Amino acid sequence: MRKMINWQRIWDDDGNTSCYSPVRIIASILSFFYLFIINFRNRLYDYKILKEATLPCPVISVGNITVGGTGKTPCVIMLAQMLQENGFKPAVISRGYGGRNINPANIVSDGHKILLDSEISGDEPSLIAHVLKGIPVITGTKRIVAGQAAIDQFGVNVLICDDAMQHRQIFRDINLVLLDSQNLKGSNHVLPLGRLREPLKEISRASAVLFTRANEAQQTNNKIEEMIRTENITVFRSIHKPKNIIRGDYGAQEPISILAGKKVCAFCGIANPDSFKKALLAAGARVLSFDIFPDHHRYSKSELGKIEARFIDCRADFLISTQKDGVRLQNFPEFLKIIDMLSIGLEIIPSFEPFKKFILARLAAAKK
Repeated sequence: MRKMINWQRIWDDDGNTSCYSPVRIIASILSFFYLFIINFRNRLYDYKILKEATLPCPVISVGNITVGGTGKTPCVIMLAQMLQENGFKPAVISRGYGGRNINPANIVSDGHKILLDSEISGDEPSLIAHVLKGIPVITGTKRIVAGQAAIDQFGVNVLICDDAMQHRQIFRDINLVLLDSQNLKGSNHVLPLGRLREPLKEISRASAVLFTRANEAQQTNNKIEEMIRTENITVFRSIHKPKNIIRGDYGAQEPISILAGKKVCAFCGIANPDSFKKALLAAGARVLSFDIFPDHHRYSKSELGKIEARFIDCRADFLISTQKDGVRLQNFPEFLKIIDMLSIGLEIIPSFEPFKKFILARLAAAKK
């Protein structure tokens, strides 16, 4: 069997990666060229050689500068619901990573009905569309087109641009950058030598930084802390909070407390499977098996058959996955009837009010 490269070990740069020296040499060379391209592109925008298009309504970008999950999807959902509750008509636009953009603007949801499945829309837009009610979700490779379609077709007055830190074609009135509090250690290199999508100095473009998973001991990164102080960037903190357990076919919903003392078999294909397992354990579940698949994994019938067989053999009380996995299982309706999905929300700590006031004040100042 071919040995897989342990990228996590390389990215953390723990001083014990000599056995990967050939890989590190190649990664260093590729990282140099990647850094040059990223810096060159950013300077073109900084000096207005490349122009940012301005849409006729405020735009909020939710993004990060690292690979892996930082909580962008629950943050987008939280923002959209908050704006809706405060009288706005928001829409979510996304590139639709992993999906097939069949049109310049793909209506995933009109706010009332899901119109595209996850294979076309991508996992995150599909999940957002399932959760949000009365809020359109649109994907497209050119988000300026998707954004204009949201305005023209649905009359929205604020756009939330998902995973858009590196997407600079649209001017954003609020640039919210998420950083995982549990994933700040390691090297400060860009891909593929490090986990950075762009250099840390680009945090200076942020209107605010939101540290996620801040309920555990936060790792430190002196360069990030110095950047935040130097640029006087507003900082918020949040936790990932399990909300409830939802039947795979959305036929029932139970509080997460129901897992206490129960035997659980779990599986997932997400960027941060450890956070899912920790949530189950924190709820008091007895995790008998935990199958990990690659992020955005498309499950086969045989894989699901093995998962179901293990669940039966273990005589477990629950077979649980994540909501993001659930949207990739829509072609297996019978399997969805036997699983439950863990719903995760983002909670601003210690209080939501300062965050809400910050967003609303920026939107008021940005009225066009």
